[in-house]
Amino acid sequence: MFYIITPYLILDDELISELTLAAMRGVEVRIITPGIPDKKLVYQVTRSYYGCLVDRGVRIFEYTPGFCHAKMMLCDGETAAVGTINLDYRSLYLHFENGVFLSRCGAVEDIRADFLNTFAQCREVTEDYQGKKLTLWQTLLRLFAPLL
Repeated sequence: MFYIITPYLILDDELISELTLAAMRGVEVRIITPGIPDKKLVYQVTRSYYGCLVDRGVRIFEYTPGFCHAKMMLCDGETAAVGTINLDYRSLYLHFENGVFLSRCGAVEDIRADFLNTFAQCREVTEDYQGKKLTLWQTLLRLFAPLL
């Protein structure tokens, strides 16, 4: 299993490929994004990725109580990463973001429990985006995604 929670989901082709290949080979890949945006344009770009991910088995959830600014990843319940790293171009390639890698310690179990609690407060958006094509607006926004 591989769980991600991020406020901004702006993916490049390599990350889309890795996430979807993992899901297609049976890894439970789940991504939590905010249900209420802080930046409307970024929110639209984030949602533009749902269709291609969902069509290939990635499960997408939106946090319904509000804007969730957490940035965490959990892998197989044994390792985790927590920090300031968003899943967007600027965080991954331009900014000097910080993160902590945790392996086989009590904090990883706490992160797992936090993910399970957060999933209970989310709405799965799989059915809304299955097979959905990008709109012209979303396509244009993606052109400027590295700047967002």
